[in-house]
Amino acid sequence: MKKIILAVDGMTCSACSNGLEKYLNKQNGVINASVNLVMANVIVEYDEKVLNQDKIEKFIDEAGFKSLGEFKEIKIENKSKKEKIKFIIFTFLAILLMYISMGHMINLPTPPYLNPKTNIENYVISLFILTICFIIYGFDILKNGYKNLIHKTPNMDTLVSIGVLTSFLYSLYNMILILSHNSNDVMNLYFESSAIIIYFIKLGRYIDGLSKDKTKDAIKKLVKITPNNAVIKINGKLKEATIDEIKKGDIVVSKSGEKIAVDGKIVFGETHLDESFITGESKPVSKKIGDDVIAGSLNYDGYIEYEAVKIGKESTISEIVRLVLEATNSKPKISLIADKVASYFVPSVILISIITFIVYLILGFSFKESIITFVTILVVACPCSLGLATPLAIVVSEGLCATNGILVKKSEVLEVASKINTVVFDKTGTLTYGKLKVENIINYSSISNDDLMQIVGSMEVKSTHPISRAFTTYMEDKNISYLDVDNFKNISGYGISGMINNEEIILGNSKILKKYNIKNKYISDEEKLVNLGNSIIYVVKNKNIIGLIGVNDIIRNESKEVIKALKNMNVDVVMLTGDNSKTAQIISNSIGINDVVSDVLPKEKNEIIKRLKKDNKIVMMCGDGINDSPALASSDIGVSINSGTDIAMNSADVILINNDLRSIIKLLNISKKTIKNIKQNLFWAFLYNILMIPIAIGLFKNFGISINPMLASLAMVLSSITVVLNTLRIKHIKER
Repeated sequence: MKKIILAVDGMTCSACSNGLEKYLNKQNGVINASVNLVMANVIVEYDEKVLNQDKIEKFIDEAGFKSLGEFKEIKIENKSKKEKIKFIIFTFLAILLMYISMGHMINLPTPPYLNPKTNIENYVISLFILTICFIIYGFDILKNGYKNLIHKTPNMDTLVSIGVLTSFLYSLYNMILILSHNSNDVMNLYFESSAIIIYFIKLGRYIDGLSKDKTKDAIKKLVKITPNNAVIKINGKLKEATIDEIKKGDIVVSKSGEKIAVDGKIVFGETHLDESFITGESKPVSKKIGDDVIAGSLNYDGYIEYEAVKIGKESTISEIVRLVLEATNSKPKISLIADKVASYFVPSVILISIITFIVYLILGFSFKESIITFVTILVVACPCSLGLATPLAIVVSEGLCATNGILVKKSEVLEVASKINTVVFDKTGTLTYGKLKVENIINYSSISNDDLMQIVGSMEVKSTHPISRAFTTYMEDKNISYLDVDNFKNISGYGISGMINNEEIILGNSKILKKYNIKNKYISDEEKLVNLGNSIIYVVKNKNIIGLIGVNDIIRNESKEVIKALKNMNVDVVMLTGDNSKTAQIISNSIGINDVVSDVLPKEKNEIIKRLKKDNKIVMMCGDGINDSPALASSDIGVSINSGTDIAMNSADVILINNDLRSIIKLLNISKKTIKNIKQNLFWAFLYNILMIPIAIGLFKNFGISINPMLASLAMVLSSITVVLNTLRIKHIKER
């Protein structure tokens, strides 16, 4: 299976995107296709043995659209001067057409050569010419409507096309009769209806397009973060290069005030970098040799040289943009309601309009009135607002999450997050900063403390557990060199093991002693360190305990605030940790968590998550994304913290790029407001169609309530604009 994101041109409304999506999903070899109207792209998962990019692009062309190749950047198209002029011209032509066709009805001054009473031929021909202009203007609508009908995926454009062409052909027939002097009934001409329907739809899509561009702003900012050019060092000489010319391993130079061009590692110099765009931390971060740098960071005050590590699509920013795009293309369950209704709605409307037309003729109504009612039903029932209800809200919310340092990988998360009633936290690196430090060293051997720590540090530098940072920091501060380690093994949930100078070294908590059947004579010392809030590391050499180390951590400043906020939202909070019960209890008591599960292995964390779900809990798990991967994957929503520079490796559904637990509260609030907004959109879209179709049929004519095709098209546009404006309110959600 392979996945590709293609840019698509020619999609103007939700009916277009839905039609394309249905057509692609029907094709042999396509596993899943998801079309994003707002981003103007399509994500296609396909069997590479059956399809390739060329064949997929051919399918897109067959559906009435154009592939622009692989999606590389988010484009916010500023309406060109030419396009604006065209729109202004057609606005003028629409006014002129309405004036010519209806001016005489309300006694407006009409030029004699266009007066239907004195120059009927001129009058008819002028309406025909103006209408032809609008037919050309709206040819994309008519073309898409026809193609979707042929592909058996009728949509909004199909309804409009049938209505416009029916009205136009009926008027054309009567125009021929008039010009042949076989009829003088100019009231049977409805050229203006065909033209104005197209104009109003174009007006709606023009406004709609401007609104949708605004929803891309947050993501577009990410794309603009990295500079276009940089300076690379080749054989001691400096050379200016574009971003695309930089290769892995190149040495890139950054001076004070310049932006980092690609993800890399500092090989010379030191500075402070502003990484607020990705971490949310406004304070510049100190960077020295060996530290990682992220593309887009601002070099605050120093000169550095760094080796290019991740370029192009591998960079942190590119990865964020890709994941956000995929998230906006995925669909929450609530959107399936609108999709399912729309799939039955369009064919039903066509059937209703045909039946109404036949019934009108049977009841003795004139052909003119029957055909106008037929057209009105088709136009007024266009489900454009229905199709916009969900995807627009999702894109706006994804953008809002991105600007708050919350990377949501799947849009389903926004729906599930609104129902979360239990949040489970890992301790180390999540509720605490994970910036551990060595607090106590109890040495049971004949070697010095520095020699003992040299053994421990040499082992821990190979570990991925957050606790290892305490030892690597200790080694750097004391300027202790590292020893060679052979046969290194990570024993998940217990500790690590390896060989140093042909001697077996084991490091871990008290559980590792039981695993290796090592007798523990130092339980009292362990209890003393635990009572001080330390996490415990036993040092074992050749099955003998030679040291006991206490490592302390710092609780995150916002932890207590977040726990309190969750409780106020009636959300249960649980702390899961592999640490001992006493240390866990000290931490939990200080931040207000009552439900604590300690001494658990990663696989046991997973079992606890599953148990909570069996108890009908909707669970969010928040961890470091490495040791907690099984639990993150099992939870309804997995949230990873401290993963801003390693996004692709994460198994979580949500990544808190800014490493701030308060983002969880923001996510829950955004999700609740988003789902509420979608429900409002769907309600108004459904209500609009439920109310307008009976009016269009003529069921309320006896009460003086009726509409014609032009009013129907205007009402349809207003419905879509209402949905757009309601959706844009999400941008103003207050996080707390």
